[in-house]
Amino acid sequence: MTKKVFLIAITIVFPLLFSGPAMAQDEVVTLETESCLDCHDGHDEELSVPYDSALAMSIHQDMECIDCHTAITKLPHDEDLAPVNCGDCHEDDADIYVKHGRLSVEFGEDIPSCGDCHGHHYILPSSEKQSKVNPLRLPETCGKCHEDMDLTKKHEILYGKAVEVYKSSVHGKATLGGIYVAATCNDCHSTGGTAHRILGPGDSQSSINHFNIPKTCGQCHQNIEKDYWEGIHGKLVRRGETDSPVCTDCHGEHGIISHTDPRSRVSPSRVAEATCAPCHESARLNEKYGIPSGRLQTWVDSYHGLKSKAGDLTVANCASCHGAHRILPHTDKTSSIYADNLQETCGHCHPGISVTMAQTPIHGTPGITQTPVANIIRNIYIIAIVIIIGLMALHLLIDLRKQIKNIFNNKLIRRMTLNEVWQHVFLMTTFISLVITGFALRYSDSWWANFIFGHEGAFSLRGVIHRVSAVLFILTVIWHVIYLTRIRGRQFIKDMMPAGKDFGDFLQMNYYNLGLNKEHPRFGRFSYVEKAEYWALVWGSAVMIFSGFFLWFDNFAVQWFPKGFLDVMLVIHYYEAWLATLAILIWHMYSTIFSPKVYPMNPAWINGKMPVKMYEEEHPDDPIFKEKEDTGKPEIKDKQKGA
Repeated sequence: MTKKVFLIAITIVFPLLFSGPAMAQDEVVTLETESCLDCHDGHDEELSVPYDSALAMSIHQDMECIDCHTAITKLPHDEDLAPVNCGDCHEDDADIYVKHGRLSVEFGEDIPSCGDCHGHHYILPSSEKQSKVNPLRLPETCGKCHEDMDLTKKHEILYGKAVEVYKSSVHGKATLGGIYVAATCNDCHSTGGTAHRILGPGDSQSSINHFNIPKTCGQCHQNIEKDYWEGIHGKLVRRGETDSPVCTDCHGEHGIISHTDPRSRVSPSRVAEATCAPCHESARLNEKYGIPSGRLQTWVDSYHGLKSKAGDLTVANCASCHGAHRILPHTDKTSSIYADNLQETCGHCHPGISVTMAQTPIHGTPGITQTPVANIIRNIYIIAIVIIIGLMALHLLIDLRKQIKNIFNNKLIRRMTLNEVWQHVFLMTTFISLVITGFALRYSDSWWANFIFGHEGAFSLRGVIHRVSAVLFILTVIWHVIYLTRIRGRQFIKDMMPAGKDFGDFLQMNYYNLGLNKEHPRFGRFSYVEKAEYWALVWGSAVMIFSGFFLWFDNFAVQWFPKGFLDVMLVIHYYEAWLATLAILIWHMYSTIFSPKVYPMNPAWINGKMPVKMYEEEHPDDPIFKEKEDTGKPEIKDKQKGA
């Protein structure tokens, strides 16, 4: 009996005792990747391919699901599982990754996880082009959060479109074009050489902290970084001055574009006003560092400044003289603007320039240079404008009081031939064009200049229009000179010559307008008003053509004339333009438009004819009128012959 019981125990009980471990072993086998795919047979969210395909292409292709999903111990597993802990394998990276900007792993609910940046199942090394952290795809990866308006608003991220702007920058274009040496998000924002340590700008260890930015940019731009630290800006940053500019203050942050691009803040046409002026025109900074104010305005008013505004990209700007990165004060012997170094600095643009001319001050009193002769001429012009224009205005105000009572007859008489009309038309249109395009250069920031020439490329066109108008103006002058050699032209210049009677007419006209004399002066073909205007035009044309020639062909002037010559020409051209413009607006416009006896205008400029009564009253002594003995009415003589 005992033997039978023993046999039963061996054949039945022992197998039962060892069946538990065998079943447990079978359960472990079912947790292999193939077992997971029995349920997870869908597609990877990153590639839209089956999970097994995604895993097969991943760097983790030799790993099983449970190697990462360690919380799964049986199948089917629980619905709520603990997240994958990449730090189990990547301990060093997990220790480093404690913050992302202002968010921390411990408290930041929106902080990116490993999978957000590297992927979940389809994980590739950064050297692979398909990797989410490859330079080609990194902007897209970072943009998933940094282009999310809800997240940027929630966490008060100022650069909501940083990735979009980056793509249009020189770095972004180079990176997307396959040039891997160009800076990407990690190159600038990673601290300590690892992308797992991205700190906010307020952190003193951050790569984008104000005091660390030169070093960050210097990873690629080593020589420029060296120059920067040697310059005054770098020295102030080392000293801890937060208001001293670093790379991003001048070049921008995410949207850095080439200095050859006219939109760039450091392009030759914009560097003065867009980059240097915000600091050097700051009253607070000028007071703090003892820097003279008004530097921008004095440069704009100088020859270099006006040439730059005219669209000349080769003329000297701030960086040309002071340097771009190694910027030093004029007291430093190694500075490009140190007195003994000026000849070499200016010689880059003006080969063979003398020491004396090189030391001519660029920054002077706003509106004028420090050339003594130019200052004297400026003062003379200001006094002349006040006196001449003031007397013109006074004279016309007196005349206006009298002329309100006058009316004119609509019957017309020919005053100018068609030849003379067309001369006037060309003179008028070129003069208006020169005035608008010329003053638009000096007052380029005014609303009307921006309205006309503010759009892209229009300011360069302004210079072309100004020069074309100048050429047409000169051709019109030549046309008029040829006209003066003809029969009618010779008579014109003879009648236009000033005479002693003109001075008497001037006094008599003022007495008449003031009510001190009842007789209106009797003018011949031209009154003293027209004669004064004509000879002022002759003088003004000669002065503007002469000065404009040297400003146009400036290199010629520098080679042949002494220092300050261009400054003198600039002053003459500028103030003569003001004198001519004001004279036309006040003197000529009143005589031909606003005077009540001709309002709304003297139509002679259109077809050469004007009201007979108006002409007879103003020019009764013109030989064109001859009394007929039998009627007592004026006879109009034909004076068109020889025109």
